[in-house]
Amino acid sequence: MASAADTVTGTRSPSASPRALVSVRRLFRAETPQFVVMVAMVLFLVLFGLVMVLSSSFVTAQTGGQGFLGVFTRQVIWAMLGLPLMFILSTWRPQALRALAPTLLLIGLILQGLVVFTPLGITSGGNTNWLSIGGLQGQPSEFLKLALIVWMAHILADRVDYIRSPQALRRPLIQGVVLALSFVLFGQDLGTMGVMALIVLGVFFVAGVRLSLLGAVVGATAGVAGVMALFAPYRLERVTVWLSGCTEDEFLYQCWQPMQGTMALGSGGVLGVGLGNSRAKWSWLPEADTDYIFAVIGEELGLVGASLVIISFTVLAIAMVRLVQRSPDPFARLVTAGVMIWIVGQALVNIAVVLEYLPVLGVPLPFISVGGSALLSTLLGIGVVMAVNRNSRVTPVWQPGGSMEAPAR
Repeated sequence: MASAADTVTGTRSPSASPRALVSVRRLFRAETPQFVVMVAMVLFLVLFGLVMVLSSSFVTAQTGGQGFLGVFTRQVIWAMLGLPLMFILSTWRPQALRALAPTLLLIGLILQGLVVFTPLGITSGGNTNWLSIGGLQGQPSEFLKLALIVWMAHILADRVDYIRSPQALRRPLIQGVVLALSFVLFGQDLGTMGVMALIVLGVFFVAGVRLSLLGAVVGATAGVAGVMALFAPYRLERVTVWLSGCTEDEFLYQCWQPMQGTMALGSGGVLGVGLGNSRAKWSWLPEADTDYIFAVIGEELGLVGASLVIISFTVLAIAMVRLVQRSPDPFARLVTAGVMIWIVGQALVNIAVVLEYLPVLGVPLPFISVGGSALLSTLLGIGVVMAVNRNSRVTPVWQPGGSMEAPAR
């Protein structure tokens, strides 16, 4: 058995299995400050999220027959699964990720297709975005976001020499993007489709696609979103309420959630009412542990706690932007930019909804809101970013083909 000193220094006894050890020292050896800051911010947000999940969910968990710790325990399990997978995935070679990119997109499309085209899909809140197989439930659209980012980066990295030409968007790129967005659209999940459209536009922009082509993509996306709102009365009501304010008849329906969220934020003041002391979560604020957990943070921890969340995502964004700027590899730049736009952009959308700067969209707060598949997919996304931005290499625990590579020295 390897001693504690062996593990820290990166050495191991002859009997220790090389497949089971990933040295912490080697994991971060020679990495840039922005790389370390990114990982530190992610770990902080996950831990902070677990604390807030415990505080915001125990009421609904108890009334739902799960026990006070039911929701929290599940979230801890997902975090304990996601964090090791994040670090394991960070040891992969970028070439292995590129080789798997088409397969990942195909798997994501198949799973999302099962949601919208088979009885395995579950409808909740007007959206069909959950998949149930063998008693396990998840949102394939969360993993489809990551698969789409890696696949787009793989395709565009080979087209940097003529990226400003319309030919850069030729098949299979634009067809794959349209297919992915359409599968989510068929489930009427407008919030997720909006985040995915933001990811696509961001990756195209960072790749250097001409602004005129981006304008066409923006126009098409806005048109589809408008049509979706017109054909779904409850979505149209959300938009009209957001634009024109609440009437007396709408107060108990479309206005209830945003009004309760605003009241929760306002009652927190500067320092908050204290961790665990939220009144809004006692069946007043719907989705207090998911889409509106930021309102509970503002109520319990006040302006200080809400600002801490915003600052954390800002620092995460700055670290990832610097990784994009310093990377000479177009694949690494595009993957990093795509994951950054996904996580930070979704966080901004969630916070803007709670602050009533946007209509209710049903988008969770990354790393913090309840949701196992959302937490796992974002952690895997960070693992991919770590993998493509490594200055040093460690022995992968597993890589495609089953072969092991010696660590770089």
